[in-house]
Amino acid sequence: MPETMQTLMAFDFGTQKMGIAVGQSAIQNVNPLPLFPMKDGIPNWNELLKLVKQWQPDVFLVGLPLNMDDSESDLSMRARKFARRLRHQTNITTWMLDERLTTREAREELSAFQRQGRAKRVAADSLAAGLLLESWYREPEGITP
Repeated sequence: MPETMQTLMAFDFGTQKMGIAVGQSAIQNVNPLPLFPMKDGIPNWNELLKLVKQWQPDVFLVGLPLNMDDSESDLSMRARKFARRLRHQTNITTWMLDERLTTREAREELSAFQRQGRAKRVAADSLAAGLLLESWYREPEGITP
């Protein structure tokens, strides 16, 4: 466990919307943020960089959508391109994490929140980004974009 507190920002990349969550490594918390709009897989970089400036993360985690047979899809390539551009624009360490099943798991978690009446403003994609953080807390190993 690292001694220093790191702020992590995780992204569940999508072509229409992107889930984002922020967490602190020392206390291993997860804070899902509102969905971030995307235009054909491209964020409004000015708005995204404002969010980065607001949270001041030390590390980015970007979900890598792999197929069940470990192959990559068009979406995988686009997520990699986003991760590389994010690193290039900010000079912040960026890792990719295998995100298979996180969106499904997030939808199940969201259903549970809804049954408890606690899911007013939380989106499945932001919960999926939060699951990337939890996965990193358990095993901090990433894939180079």
